[in-house]
Amino acid sequence: MIADAESDRILGMHILGAHAADLIHEPALAMQVGATASQIARLIHVHPTLAEDVLEAMEDLNEAAIHQLKKTGKG
Repeated sequence: MIADAESDRILGMHILGAHAADLIHEPALAMQVGATASQIARLIHVHPTLAEDVLEAMEDLNEAAIHQLKKTGKG
């Protein structure tokens, strides 16, 4: 996920894998309407689905992701 550091607007996203075509529509729409990562993260993402990966990526831009290892800066 790529977002502008100051405005939080979505600038782009890379998705690789078998279900990439199922996931790219949400960030593409976000870019089209000028949405921010925070706005997309507030949308409902059904559990359990692959769409939660998009939510997690949006949250990670604002250091709010909870389903990943935290970066400690050590080693």
